Amino acid sequence: MDLNKVFEERRSVNFFNPQKQIEEETLKNIINLAVLAPSAFNLQPWELIAVQSEEAKNKLFPLTGNQPKIKEAPVTLIVVGDLEGYKPENTAWNDLEIMLNNKQALENYQKNAYSLYGTTKERSIKFAESNAGLLAMSIMYAAKYYGVDSHAMSGIDFDGINKAFSLGESKTVVMLIALGYFDESRKLYPRRSRKSYYDIVTKV
Repeated sequence: MDLNKVFEERRSVNFFNPQKQIEEETLKNIINLAVLAPSAFNLQPWELIAVQSEEAKNKLFPLTGNQPKIKEAPVTLIVVGDLEGYKPENTAWNDLEIMLNNKQALENYQKNAYSLYGTTKERSIKFAESNAGLLAMSIMYAAKYYGVDSHAMSGIDFDGINKAFSLGESKTVVMLIALGYFDESRKLYPRRSRKSYYDIVTKV
């Protein structure tokens, strides 16, 4: 599927066919393509929890306002941002360390990351959520490339999901993404209009 078709045919699918599963290899391919998304300092401050079992779906279901797609979709991803992903403990720094081959230069990068993202709670949240958001959109386009439909969800109990899945204080739930195949017996609303270049761009 070419890039135009990926963008044009991706829809937010509300109705999933519960009888049609996603092959494990397909899910791996989607994620391995999606992680090419950019992130600050290439720190990749994100994690994914793939909710697939009946037990996990039942745990998640009431924390989404009982949205049926949680039980119908074969996989729902909990997209998690790491509020402390800028810290030196993040193993993603290792590549930069090898590339620079200079301990002082690496420490300078790490100090810069702290000054940008670690000085306030608000900055840490912005860091985690903006980067994980880039991954989330990348996942949905990668899914469409592999013929898998998706639906992003933010009308959820973020704190409740954090507690239910034991994520801890250093992690923030950014959104959910239901993945599966559209139930062809149902109908989607027609695609609504989008604002264009002239609606959203201000030249200065």
